[in-house]
Amino acid sequence: MRTLCASTLIGEFFIIGFAGLVAMKDEDLSTGTVWAVSGTAMLLSVVLCGMITRPGGVQLGWLLQIGLVASGFVVPLMFALGVIFGALWWASVHFGRKIDAAKARFAAEAEAS
Repeated sequence: MRTLCASTLIGEFFIIGFAGLVAMKDEDLSTGTVWAVSGTAMLLSVVLCGMITRPGGVQLGWLLQIGLVASGFVVPLMFALGVIFGALWWASVHFGRKIDAAKARFAAEAEAS
């Protein structure tokens, strides 16, 4: 699960950065505000890569997905990208857990042999 989720989070890191660049063109937002929010979200996405297997890691990932969709109020394209990355996050968690269970089962079978 860790590899799939980390891959999704690294993709989000870049998407958040590019969305920050787009948001800077909004005259109502200061550059400092844009980068404080974008930088915090980018940092969270990288930190979460190491926290996936810890308690609350997946839940924090879901909060990041919600924030990604909510950023669509500033950069409208982020509504669509947020939903896409939310689906990728779900798939990473869902299929990652299945892969982890299969690996554990294969390891147990190999140990029993």
